[in-house]
Amino acid sequence: MRKIRRSSCAVVIGLMLAVCSALGTKTLSAQSKIPELRPIVVQGAMDLEVKEFVSRLENVKVEKVGGWIFWRGTLDGYPVIVSKTLKGLSNSAAATVIAAERYHPVAIVNQGTAGGHDSQLHVYDIVLGRYSVNLGAFKTAYRKAGQGSDLLGWKPLDLMASEGSAGEDPNEHILRRFQGNEQLLAAAESVKDLYRKGRVMEGVIGSSEIWNSELDRIQWFHTQYGTSAEEMETASAAQIASFFQIPFIGIRILSNNITNDGKYDARTGAACQEYVYEVVKAYIATRLKH
Repeated sequence: MRKIRRSSCAVVIGLMLAVCSALGTKTLSAQSKIPELRPIVVQGAMDLEVKEFVSRLENVKVEKVGGWIFWRGTLDGYPVIVSKTLKGLSNSAAATVIAAERYHPVAIVNQGTAGGHDSQLHVYDIVLGRYSVNLGAFKTAYRKAGQGSDLLGWKPLDLMASEGSAGEDPNEHILRRFQGNEQLLAAAESVKDLYRKGRVMEGVIGSSEIWNSELDRIQWFHTQYGTSAEEMETASAAQIASFFQIPFIGIRILSNNITNDGKYDARTGAACQEYVYEVVKAYIATRLKH
């Protein structure tokens, strides 16, 4: 009898272990089907364009990749990464590639300060990038020695248009416009009434590694290509985001505007981050609904 009882107990225990194992496997399987939340990346070139946003994140961890710094944290429980891209098109492009490959973001927001191209805009006004354009890719017309330079004869270069010669291929002679993501624009529009330090409006952000201070040149960009503001990173980050098919938006606050004597104000960097914080929260709310 004892042998039979022991055998029965062994069978029961075996069945219990099998059931527990099956339940455990089912739980793990169910958990594995829960998609991991992909982060939102918020970019800024300088400390004055990122530190305010970083201070509002929770559970922050700092990661460095080469010369680039990434702050990983959460906002309303959602993963957000702040990226200090450093200044210029090359640095911004590299930082965006790193973010895309390393963090697989669901969206990228490139934000910070800019100079005005539109005399109707003032310091502390914010431009939402319906489009961003590269203002540093042009072919000049041939001019003999002593004939000087004439920017009105410059032709834009779209270096992504074809495999042909950038200078000779007629398909290259357009200014590529990188369009801001509609969902991100909608999130930005939904909270613009919360911003009280200036106006918020859609426009075209121009980027180049040239600090333009010639009013005729600025007016030509504004008239020819509709630029609202100028800085050094947005179009480059937008180009890389387009390759990775990552939703993107540029958001820039005017820190100065020489077209109407608007003096530089360093505090605009923090003001922009305050607004972008609300934009990201609105976008997170939209993501979580779905």
